[in-house]
Amino acid sequence: MSLPQPIVVHAQMLIRCPVSQVFNAFVDPAVTSKFWFTKSSGPLATGAQVRWDWEMYGSSTNVIVKAVERDKRIHIEWNDPPCPVEWKFEARGRDATFVTIETSGFRGSDSEIVAQALDSKGGFTSVLAGCKALLEHDVSLNLVGDQFPDKNRQMA
Repeated sequence: MSLPQPIVVHAQMLIRCPVSQVFNAFVDPAVTSKFWFTKSSGPLATGAQVRWDWEMYGSSTNVIVKAVERDKRIHIEWNDPPCPVEWKFEARGRDATFVTIETSGFRGSDSEIVAQALDSKGGFTSVLAGCKALLEHDVSLNLVGDQFPDKNRQMA
């Protein structure tokens, strides 16, 4: 059996903070590193190429920033082969933002594509939950670092 169409994954969450603050949390590595990756070679800006590191796992990825539209949208490609990832930020009044993260481009057998899609959905949901906790409550949940404790070098 072959998948009838390419899989597109959406993860979304309401974050009760102004859109500019939520948007900044994803473009400014000083903030993003508190809930997702541990290190970045720079902020996200259209045309930039940055490296994100997850030092606890000894892992990294190169990111090509395709578009950044202030307080509205971020579009990147990462991994090899390139997978597109797009964040959309929708203001919900003055003090809330609905964030949607969409990713696609999964490759391999049907079972590999489904596994990648499920992993992506879970991963981006954790990222959004971590961002929400940080911005709304100033709490760092360490969701990404605690997801695979047996592979986390800092817990060994």
